[in-house]
Amino acid sequence: MNWNYIEQLNEPQQQAVQHIKGPAMIIAGAGSGKTRVLTYRIVHLMQHGVDPFNILSLTFTNKAAREMKNRIAEIVGDEARNLWMGTFHSVFARILRVESEKIGYPSSFTIYDTDDAKSLIKKIIAEQELDDKVYKPSLVLGRISSAKNNLFSWQDYANHIELQNEDKYSGKPKLGLLFELYAKRCFKAGAMDFDDLLYNTYILLKNFPDVLSKYQNKFKHVMVDEFQDTNFAQYVILRKLSAQHENICVVGDDAQSIYAFRGANIQNILNFEKDYPDLKTFKLEQNYRSTKILCLLPTA
Repeated sequence: MNWNYIEQLNEPQQQAVQHIKGPAMIIAGAGSGKTRVLTYRIVHLMQHGVDPFNILSLTFTNKAAREMKNRIAEIVGDEARNLWMGTFHSVFARILRVESEKIGYPSSFTIYDTDDAKSLIKKIIAEQELDDKVYKPSLVLGRISSAKNNLFSWQDYANHIELQNEDKYSGKPKLGLLFELYAKRCFKAGAMDFDDLLYNTYILLKNFPDVLSKYQNKFKHVMVDEFQDTNFAQYVILRKLSAQHENICVVGDDAQSIYAFRGANIQNILNFEKDYPDLKTFKLEQNYRSTKILCLLPTA
């Protein structure tokens, strides 16, 4: 490398990039240069001898992951290809392709998108002769999704008195049955929906200590972008994966969460501070976008 990437950063950004041991939280709003910090942090790890195979970097869109990987490749070259970088769902699907037979799925399992899932639920509602104006497929799927994002299986759901009472009071007492039939039908078809990619990764890590140990050893450094948009299942999996080395760095904006409708939990930021007492927090408070706009304003 023939240039000093650290000099491209302001002081708080430099501190966030150079802190590579132990848990870290980077609070970064829009325009504060967080993508650059994440990029250079991965570069910094690699420059300090960390194998890219041992770095896991998670985000919420394939576009964001692709752009970051391209930026890193511009600096470090072909080695960037060896990073485990992608969305939660794409990375967990990759793990499940290797390990899924342990939980009864073929390695070639099908991934149902939202339309596939709704279509199957609609079919089950019709088979049960239920009113699809009451049991709207999108509503049923939302209820099932919320349960799985909170790590409830259909059995847990069926045995949960409060959930059963909620369904009765809302005039939808058969939601638990629909969850059961949907889960069994997916399993029989060798299929997982998007929420299963999270839930089944959790089950895999929870029930198979050898698999958990394998990925804990593999992922010596874990980084998460848009941490405020993670849900409960994602947080639990992150804690499991990073438990051995505790080199986990999360980047988030505590002022916003765009995925609340998907079960994102701003509480995860507060839990992170509680769960990691030796946490180092870095605040990126300079807004470069605002600065650029202000420079365009005419002077008096």
